[in-house]
Amino acid sequence: MWIEKLTDGVLELDTPIGPRYVQPSLAQRAYLIWTFRNFFSLPQQVLHPWERRLVDRLWSQSRFVPLSAMGAPDRPVIGKIERRARAQVEVLPIRKAPICQPMSSSQSVVAEQSQEAA
Repeated sequence: MWIEKLTDGVLELDTPIGPRYVQPSLAQRAYLIWTFRNFFSLPQQVLHPWERRLVDRLWSQSRFVPLSAMGAPDRPVIGKIERRARAQVEVLPIRKAPICQPMSSSQSVVAEQSQEAA
């Protein structure tokens, strides 16, 4: 299995439009096999900076390949990078506490009656 990944392995990139597969060079495949030795899938945030640059370089070079061609066996997947979009944080305005106004005598009577009924 390691030899197959080293010779023909592809890296799966999880994108909003679905999985994409890139074909790294032999040296890149060896490095990625070491990176994914204990995990099949890793979020991009946990990668080292140089590993992120490698993934970004593969992405920008557009070395995308189909997982399997017609009549050809499936290519082994070295690992999967989860490329998640950053969550947008919504900042809400601070709500002011309601201003308490003194109750009139008629409001206090209604409040007392509702407390007695409960």
